[in-house]
Amino acid sequence: MSEKPARKRVVIHEDDVGMSHGANMAFVELSALGHCSSGSVMVPCPWFPETVEIAAKHPALDLGVHLTLTSEQKPYRWRPLTGVSKSSGLTDEYGYFWPTVPQARKAHPDAVEAELRAQIEVAVAAGIDITHFDAHMGTAQMPEFTAIYRKLGAEYGVPVMLPKSLRGYNPASYAGELDYARYDVEIAAMEAAGEAVFDIVLETPWARKTDAKTAYRTMFESIPDGLTFLSLHFNTVGDFETINPPDAHIRTEEYELFATPVIGDWIREFDLDVVGMKVFRDALRAG
Repeated sequence: MSEKPARKRVVIHEDDVGMSHGANMAFVELSALGHCSSGSVMVPCPWFPETVEIAAKHPALDLGVHLTLTSEQKPYRWRPLTGVSKSSGLTDEYGYFWPTVPQARKAHPDAVEAELRAQIEVAVAAGIDITHFDAHMGTAQMPEFTAIYRKLGAEYGVPVMLPKSLRGYNPASYAGELDYARYDVEIAAMEAAGEAVFDIVLETPWARKTDAKTAYRTMFESIPDGLTFLSLHFNTVGDFETINPPDAHIRTEEYELFATPVIGDWIREFDLDVVGMKVFRDALRAG
């Protein structure tokens, strides 16, 4: 007799909270519907103060920090909290975070640690009950920074989102050459310590060739047994169209679909156990 398959545990996550007002509004609405189980805020972004107000008003929200080392939108940009220093390697010639991951990966590790710590400390000071850390465009998860990322998680007593392998992880596809062995050492340490490691991370289908409903049903169908992280980017209609006109529809159509009952239907159809990151934080703190 074969063993019963592992249950499909899924975190339906909204990245980029705080990047825009629309991202904030989508996070609140979809969390209330049960169609978003966790999110993470970009502390250096202009709409972070609104996120703080939201977190205070809705303390049950599952909210982590989307540790940020890149600023990819044009001309909408953001800067490091630790200030602009050419020696740090954190910024471009105008003092903004680099737009690409390969550029950001050249930053000095000490400067990266100081910046990530500053972002975390601002979130803590703002009263956010941080449930986890993850990384904007995956930069803080890259091999040269993975140990720093994990160390910060341990210091603040929160889980860090990492996939078992960088192979197949979307940010790795645009990150440049990677030292996979260096990354794998950190994953092995996490598994030895009994920390949660995600079997797979599925991201917003940026280049989808179909309508949203078809694309996301395919995503839900593909969720395997084990622990899955859906890295999504919800945004209500009305502001991202001015930030990134050609691609805004990907975020707004994603939001519109997840605001419908079909998401609940798929959760039941595919027997998904939807969880937030707070579950893993509480388990970590309980030892």
